Amino acid sequence: MEDGGTQHLGCCVVDMKELSANPEGLSAAAGTIPAKLQQLEFSIACNDLPASGRDRKPNALVQVAVIDPQRQQLVFHACTEIVEANKDPLFLTGVTLPSEYPDSQHLLVKLTVYDAKHKSQESSSFLGSATFSIGDLLRAKDGRLTLSLRSSDGVCTAGTVAVSHLKMGEMEEADHIATDTSSQKSPLVCEPADQSYIDREDYALTGPVFRNPICKVYRFQTADSKWMLVREQMEECTLSFTIPRQLLSLYIQEDKSRLQDLEDLGELSPHWDNLRKEVVTRYRGIISSYQDTLAEVQKITGSFKPSCCKAQKSLEFIPINLHTQRMRVTCPRKTDALYDIITVGAPAAHFHGFKCGGLQRLLSRYEGEKKSFSTAYQCIYYSPQHTAKAQEVLSTVSLLQPLITSLADQLLQAALEHSSHGLKDALKSLSDKTEQFVHTLKDELVKSALLALHAARPGYVSKSQKQTPVLCHQQGQGGDQNHSPVQGLPGHSPTTPVPESPVVCNNVKGGDSGSLKHQDSIPHHKEYDEEEWDRVWANVAKCLNCVIAKVDKLLEGDNSKQEPAPEQRLADVTTSHNPGDWREQLSPLVSRLKECVLEVVEKAKRAMTFVLLQEAACSIPQGFHLQQRRDVVFSQALAALACGFVMRLYAGLQDKDFLRQLHLVGLVAQFESLLSTYSEEIGMLEDMEVGISDLQKVVFKITEAKTDDLSELQPSVCGRRDHFTVEVPLPQVIFQTLPEEIKEGKPLRVFPVLFNVGINEQQTIAERFGDISLQERINQKNFEILEAYYKTLREKVPLECLPCFQTQADIKELLETLGQNVVTKKRKNVEILWIAGTICRRLNGIRFTSCKSAKDRTSMSVTLEQCALLRDEHQLSKDFFVRALDCMRSRLSQGDIGHWEDPEAGAVTENKPASRHFYPIALLLVSSHLLVVWLILSLVFLLAKYQ
Repeated sequence: MEDGGTQHLGCCVVDMKELSANPEGLSAAAGTIPAKLQQLEFSIACNDLPASGRDRKPNALVQVAVIDPQRQQLVFHACTEIVEANKDPLFLTGVTLPSEYPDSQHLLVKLTVYDAKHKSQESSSFLGSATFSIGDLLRAKDGRLTLSLRSSDGVCTAGTVAVSHLKMGEMEEADHIATDTSSQKSPLVCEPADQSYIDREDYALTGPVFRNPICKVYRFQTADSKWMLVREQMEECTLSFTIPRQLLSLYIQEDKSRLQDLEDLGELSPHWDNLRKEVVTRYRGIISSYQDTLAEVQKITGSFKPSCCKAQKSLEFIPINLHTQRMRVTCPRKTDALYDIITVGAPAAHFHGFKCGGLQRLLSRYEGEKKSFSTAYQCIYYSPQHTAKAQEVLSTVSLLQPLITSLADQLLQAALEHSSHGLKDALKSLSDKTEQFVHTLKDELVKSALLALHAARPGYVSKSQKQTPVLCHQQGQGGDQNHSPVQGLPGHSPTTPVPESPVVCNNVKGGDSGSLKHQDSIPHHKEYDEEEWDRVWANVAKCLNCVIAKVDKLLEGDNSKQEPAPEQRLADVTTSHNPGDWREQLSPLVSRLKECVLEVVEKAKRAMTFVLLQEAACSIPQGFHLQQRRDVVFSQALAALACGFVMRLYAGLQDKDFLRQLHLVGLVAQFESLLSTYSEEIGMLEDMEVGISDLQKVVFKITEAKTDDLSELQPSVCGRRDHFTVEVPLPQVIFQTLPEEIKEGKPLRVFPVLFNVGINEQQTIAERFGDISLQERINQKNFEILEAYYKTLREKVPLECLPCFQTQADIKELLETLGQNVVTKKRKNVEILWIAGTICRRLNGIRFTSCKSAKDRTSMSVTLEQCALLRDEHQLSKDFFVRALDCMRSRLSQGDIGHWEDPEAGAVTENKPASRHFYPIALLLVSSHLLVVWLILSLVFLLAKYQ
């Protein structure tokens, strides 16, 4: 994780474990995936630096610049941390030079040593500089160069600087490293930690998903005086833009389809037709808005959205500061360890604002008000469950109808080929899908919606009107025949009369029902047969049974003809066994099945579209605004989830236990939020809660890339708002090593959970004077989801398959501790986040960390978590914990001393890497004096208000 600058230091490199299935597969992969590009990394130490005063030792830092030998230009590249009061400083922060530099053997590197008199870098003095070439370092004995530092006049020697070549996978070992500052020396001995590890071939997937890596390398001392190497690598994710682009296209396509469905409803009464026109106008407005947004997004060539653009209309679907963070740790005689985390700004609709709250509050208020809207618009109220069911039915029938048609054609083809085995397989698939189709439509909602649609036709007259046409404008009198046909639908009690406006007479608007004088001129429609729908969908099952019976009869006859003697068999075949007989006998039955399925689909689509029409009519205009807001938040959340899934998949492709867990149960995706429950961040948290919850309707599928071109590895999204599928393509050689269940396209589930603990000064105010019930409810709800996931995982996957850690705390105990912390009333209880993160890693999950913009609070959380992992899992020395934390949080990585540019300055199209994890902790704190003044003024205001 490094400060963002104007340079792009290379394309993405995502480490993948070697293909250990067989040597042939390993060599085949080499032809598909290019070998990993090697990066040059080195550490720096200085000796005998001059003191600027008699009683003062220098606060040393080294600035690293690269000299282009062709252009003779000096390009600032990196900077070490400050080592205070030490004339022999050993710098923990190393330098990484990517392989993209041209002619790297002749590349010159300039090291400039400064004495930073203050940590603020406002005052510093030049001590000396030295220059070396990369070739000199690579040819040096033991990978070490010792250079003399020259002062500004180029004559005097200002001490020495030692440059040591570092390699991940090879470990520096020095059994006798002095920790005294006066004699602290750089460890130089490089010995292989594991020869088999070094000899392995690393492969990389570059470009299509991750790119622009920024690396920092450190060396930290362990508790047993050994040295570990730590590399941080931050990368941008192209899914920040590709996923929202695809979602916008799907939204537009779905809304256009909805418009067509509304037109296919046919002729409606004036009241319902006016509502339809208003809904169509709203949909066209949304489509136009989404088309404009899509056009703007397609113009952008960057790969992430900085926080300064979070409220920009054209970028509202793009997640804020979506980046991947990978920490790789190499310790003596141990296998390398990888720790991944995705950082992203909280999914929220910043452009729409939070004046009235976020999605969770707005949706609750909207559902409460929708009943009154339904009365005002003279609609039938449908609950959210009925609306969701209608969307599910539409989605299912749209998917199954072409599938049933295709399977029916396969059945006829097998009959034409006279293939008994093919006939059985095709019949089994056709039966399964048809039964699923019938089961989906066997729902009272479809039946009641058809009845309501019939009542909405122009000229519809109820039975009571036919008997007493003069009284059609009055309330029904006596008997059940006076009740409207739509009674019994959702929102209407069977014993409660329905308002007369929409159903008394549908050829006029509600207010004109009392002026019906020419009743005989109204075309009377035939009475609706309530049993018609049952007969229609039951016909599908009957047709299927006929097809099954005919196939069984054909197969039975075929088996009986194989029993006679061979001389009779030939005669039978020539006389009565024409290959076309089977198809001719099946074709009428299959055609009838297709016709019945099509009839059912048309009726069901019209019925469910009418339900959604009433839902849309009741929600004008608030419901459409909420849908747009929900689309925005979901787009940001899905882009982050897809990024995390791909990163986790790449890291576990050769882990059989992980792949088994993936297809049997799925993965948990743990979102760690640091938002406060105060002011606007309450609305952000409410948006984020709904967005993360909506991820439950997403599944993943792993597919085989069509070609060996790496550009084919870009994930794609398909589906509609109630169900999305993200397809992740892999190269053929890797795809073939996956379990059969995954290769067959089994949907892979993800279980998103969200835990929030506010940590800033605003959360202090909220806990003292505000309300934190939102945070408590979110944590409790998601703890139950996490607990249920663990129970399912324990039933289907042996716990021995889960990854092992040094701290062998039982997952069940961790869950119990988490449950206790969730219900405990404790201010800023960050233990919830620590324990939830630990459980996620133990469960092979995907880790996300978010705050408002994924900068300050996120950087503090990620760096602290990384140092805690080094301490708990890799025995980081206690004396080096604070230094390690300071190194990771340092912003001194690029640019001239005292002139550090804003990491997020400039437009998105400049494609600058984000610098989000090097902010000093002081940015998270507020002056105690200002806080006291604010509290006093708040108390005065409250007292004045209540008096």
